[in-house]
Amino acid sequence: MPWRSICFNLTVNYTYTGVFMNADVLKGKWHEIKGQVKAKWAKLTDDDIDYVSGRAEELRGVLQKKYGYKKDEADREVDDFMKSIN
Repeated sequence: MPWRSICFNLTVNYTYTGVFMNADVLKGKWHEIKGQVKAKWAKLTDDDIDYVSGRAEELRGVLQKKYGYKKDEADREVDDFMKSIN
């Protein structure tokens, strides 16, 4: 197997088990953790929380809008939060 294929497979497997699993956890536990989300990001309204409904991409977008985060900042914030709830 060429080196490039090995690196691609490692990256895909890491991404799948890391990010997507956490996104599933966020969605599955949303009713349990939305209070933690509200506590961490106090600028989010109840409507924002309802709009997100456990979708990591929507949470990133709302954080960009409310906090003025750049995409990579919002990604990092959400990823760090998801790590903390696992």
